Order: sequence, then C-alpha cells, then structure tokens
Amino acid sequence: MGKDYYKILGLPKTASEDEIKKAYRKLALRYHPDKNKAANAEEKFKEVAEAYEVLSDKSKREVYDKYGEEGLKSGGTRNGSTGNNTFTYQFHGDPRATFAQFFGSSNPFASFFDMGDNLFDKNVFDLDTEHDFFSSPFGGLGSRHGLGSGFRPSFRSHSFNVHTPFKKEKQQDPPVEHDLYVTLEEIYSGCVKKMKISRRVVQADGSSRKEDKYVSISIKPGWKSGTKVTFQKEGDQAPGKIPADIVFIIRDKPHAMFKREGSDLRYTARLTLKQVSGNMREAFIYRKVFGSGLKKD
Repeated sequence: MGKDYYKILGLPKTASEDEIKKAYRKLALRYHPDKNKAANAEEKFKEVAEAYEVLSDKSKREVYDKYGEEGLKSGGTRNGSTGNNTFTYQFHGDPRATFAQFFGSSNPFASFFDMGDNLFDKNVFDLDTEHDFFSSPFGGLGSRHGLGSGFRPSFRSHSFNVHTPFKKEKQQDPPVEHDLYVTLEEIYSGCVKKMKISRRVVQADGSSRKEDKYVSISIKPGWKSGTKVTFQKEGDQAPGKIPADIVFIIRDKPHAMFKREGSDLRYTARLTLKQVSGNMREAFIYRKVFGSGLKKD
C-alpha cells in the first residue's frame, strides 16, 4: 500500500493549492525537529515534506491521483517498470530543504524571535503553531517589527532558547538518500546503473534553476544490501550552504524464488524423494539460479 499524501496533510482529495500550503505550513512547524523533540517528529516532518512536494506540483499530483505513489515513482505505471534504469521522481530525502524553500529560511523560528524591543518578557518560550499566523510563506509577519493581523502567541512548557547565537559559517545539509533496487542476477554478475540526480543550482545573479545530472554506479558482484554509494556535494545549492551529499543505498529487489541472507541464498522447494537423494537436490537448486551452463566450484 502506497503512502496517502492527502491523509498525511489531513486534506481531502479536492483540496485547493492554498489549503495544501496552509496544511504544510502548520504541520511543518509542528513537527520541525528543532522544535518538537518527540521520537516520531523527524519521520513526521519528512512525510509532511514529501506529501507537500507532490501535492503542490500540478503534474506530480495529477500522476499521483491517477496511479498512486508507486505509479508516481515509476513514471506513471502501476507495475513499477519503466523500461530503463532511470527514475522520474524520487523525494530528495531532505525535508529541511523543502522547509527552507517554503519559508525562505532554514530556521524561521530564529527570524521570528529576532524582533528586538523586548517583545516578550521570558527568554525561553514556545509558539503554539495551531494558530495560522503566517498569511503566506513567512509573509504574515510583515516588516521586521510587524506581527501582522491575527497573530496569537501561546506559551507552553517546551523550551526554545531565544539567545542562541546565529552561526555564520557554512554548514552542510544532511545526506540525501535514495534506495537503489537491484535483482539477484545483477548482484551475482555485477552491473552498471545510470541514475538521474535533479538538484537546484545557484546562478551568478543569485537566482536558481533546476539541473539534471546523470551518474553511473558500478555495482560489484556480491555487494550486500545496505551498501552505500556516495556522490559528494551533488545536492541542492543554496547561499551560505554546502550542498548535501547524494547517497544511493543498494537494496535487494524481491526475487520470485530466492531470498538473499548475507552471502547465502534461501530457497523453499517441494522435491520428490528421487530429487532429495544423492546430489540431485544440490544440482536442481543450482541450475535454477545460475543456469545449466555453469559449473559449481
């Protein structure tokens, strides 16, 4: 069962563009890991970002509404087969990048607190994000000292340090991870996968544009599931940020007959008494995966 992006954002399938933005704004602020220390906050934050990335894009939403998550990530088909080794859409894996692009800052909390004039008496406080005090992506605050209409702060017991100094040095975003599924036959013989990386590139004038880049991954025979292949600093570019590393994680594609367990293969078969006797059982299984033209060492 694929992910229900509408359910994640708490929206009906008829939701408008403004309703999608409003839902993401509220949930992203609620589950931001810098603010919410619950054990599941990080995962919720990522799910909300992925749902927004899809539903806020007209073309992605159209494919998702028709084929679901599986069809969206396989180029508009139900069975996941596209006929080549490239993927059309894959969530970039960095919810903070989505957050920063939406709010215009990776930490709008800091921008909000830095209003001066001793606006609040307490040094440690928390905002109730159930109130929609952003009328647009961070536009509801107006000027630096303007709170905008409808702002209703609510203070709770969670701590947030207002006086944390802002660090000017460049920081690198967390790695963006993608699962790369390979068949048992590909792991046995080795193969080369050509993958497409889509990222935002900063222009000389400060604007950004989307850039697609193809990378080749040489998968060696016997690589275990979980093996990581890293392309350093190939993530989205942003002013004052070091691009994130792009990481592909090797995963086993389910096989119709065999299950890989480390360096072993597990196969459950129904054999006749004749097949079980002598070496026939061993030869029978070996031919099924490696073919009759090979000899076993």
